[in-house]
Amino acid sequence: MLLFLLIYSVIVWAVIEIFVILFRLTGLKVEVSRFQVISMMTGTGFTTAESELILGHPIRRRLGSFLILFGALSLAVIISSISQFLSSGLRTKEILLAAAATVAVFGLLKLDSVQRLLARVFAGKLSRKIELADLPIRDVFLKNKEDTLLNLHIYQDSELANRTLSGVLVNHVELEIIVLFIQRGKVRIIKNIYDTTIQEGDQLLLFGVEKAILALFAHDIQLMEEKL
Repeated sequence: MLLFLLIYSVIVWAVIEIFVILFRLTGLKVEVSRFQVISMMTGTGFTTAESELILGHPIRRRLGSFLILFGALSLAVIISSISQFLSSGLRTKEILLAAAATVAVFGLLKLDSVQRLLARVFAGKLSRKIELADLPIRDVFLKNKEDTLLNLHIYQDSELANRTLSGVLVNHVELEIIVLFIQRGKVRIIKNIYDTTIQEGDQLLLFGVEKAILALFAHDIQLMEEKL
């Protein structure tokens, strides 16, 4: 019985590491990948905000579907194996073969050449079959490390309150910042954004170089962080 649990633990560990590698090849950070893999396998913790990185990406969704099924079936396998062990003995040979196969796949995925090949395959599938609207925001906008997206809340004491963006962002065409839209309640303002007077309660979605955004909106960002 202890041998079975040890072998099965090796299989689970190998599966986790295999999918951590696969998720990382889709652009997900290692620490996020490992937590989400464990969450999906165990059915706990997957409701965190980081799960949107999985749900919003078509390839990650497919990998996640397998992990969820694997986790559910694993519990059934453990219960069935314990039952067989108590009744007629455990087939150690088959379990050892399954463990060896899983560890072999893990070892194969650790090879740099295999990882580069899979990365190209994943990228090819995204470029050929996936619409831009299906991709998560991170993969569409944040391709460069210096870029960022900021949802800026406007308060009564904000410097932008009761002013227009054209009055604040002089020569905004030359800046490395774009205001995508203004959210005013249920209304989304897209037309004439830079000439629209900003009101208390508005939310501005900003995109651009992080250093430029932090420098130009330092006061309003600090105020938002204090309020939130």
